[in-house]
Amino acid sequence: MRIRIVDAFTDRPFAGNPAGVVLLDAFPADDRLQRIALEVNHAETAFAHRLPEGGDADWALRWFTPATEVALCGHATLATAHVLHTTGAHQGPVRFATRSGVLSATPAEDGSITLDFPTAPLTSIEIPDGLAEALGAEPLTAFDTGPDIGDLVVELADEKTVVGLAPDLRALGAASERGIIATARAQDPSGGYDFVSRCFFPNIGIDEDPVTGSAHTALAPYWSERLGGTVLTGLQASPRSGRVRTELRGGRTLLTGRAVTVLDGELLA
Repeated sequence: MRIRIVDAFTDRPFAGNPAGVVLLDAFPADDRLQRIALEVNHAETAFAHRLPEGGDADWALRWFTPATEVALCGHATLATAHVLHTTGAHQGPVRFATRSGVLSATPAEDGSITLDFPTAPLTSIEIPDGLAEALGAEPLTAFDTGPDIGDLVVELADEKTVVGLAPDLRALGAASERGIIATARAQDPSGGYDFVSRCFFPNIGIDEDPVTGSAHTALAPYWSERLGGTVLTGLQASPRSGRVRTELRGGRTLLTGRAVTVLDGELLA
């Protein structure tokens, strides 16, 4: 079983968000997939196998954190599309059958890949009790992102506040089903990005995710409404950092980024 480690939403190694990518003939038992994901020990490991021709999708795709299977993952989808394209396993646009429906990934001549994901539905909610104390900052707003994402989007006062967060992760886990997306508008819009974010997912074994594609399906509609544009760029200000170009198309959100393969190995167990 061949395992590749791919840094997604970056154009250089050791930045962006690393994901394991495993191409299979068929999915083995779920407990084996989970053990492999734990061994790889990145935010997500993607498992994919080719589907018969003539269907709605080309490949089946699943994502596992070290602790659990998830319904949607952007960076591991980008990583998988990158592996398919760079190895010649699939040419041109690819359609993935997933728990979140059919998702497509389209490579461009400049090396970037655009994902077509469902836009997360945002519902305004009361700021949960204890969230400010857990974050170490006072949220201005809070929005639920629906069952597929399962996070809370919270806007903070400014970019400096988001970058400086040092949350109490144990307390933060009680505030949402999956995690917290903390965001603010860019301090300087001429810097090449329109908003910043950081993502904390202690409930699924990820203290802080370096760059989260799925979070941008919620951040895109959130900031499009406030900034007045459908095409925006988000900077996820984690220590590894990465940028996601977003384009809001109603019920769909396009996420564009690059990826780099940094490791190619074989599972012997």
